[in-house]
Amino acid sequence: GNASIDRNEFGDRLRDLRERLPEELKTARWMVREREAFIAQTNEQAAEIMRRAKETGARMVSETQVMTEAVEEANILVRNAEEEARVIRLESEDVAESSYEHTETLLVNLLERVRDRRAELHQARPAPPEVPISE
Repeated sequence: GNASIDRNEFGDRLRDLRERLPEELKTARWMVREREAFIAQTNEQAAEIMRRAKETGARMVSETQVMTEAVEEANILVRNAEEEARVIRLESEDVAESSYEHTETLLVNLLERVRDRRAELHQARPAPPEVPISE
């Protein structure tokens, strides 16, 4: 059998791993940034709702009712943002896990091939010549 590893194939697989992992990690980072932007936007919306509620409450007789509704709406927005952030985080973790799993599979396969080639190399060696014992 062929006792050497195809260097081109090894190089191709290694380049593939190097190219795929950063892209998938970049995707995961993008998802985290999107989550953070979503939370920031939601917090701004909640702050705006609170500001409007205060202005409206100053003009209305029932300031308590307006504030209660605004706080409820703001709390709903915050809860929704937190849930969305949780989902995005889980999706990011899934993307990273998938990437790591794929990389691990490729590395395990590569290691098995290296071990097979080494075993072939050792099997292909001729037995040492027998030297007669001189008396």
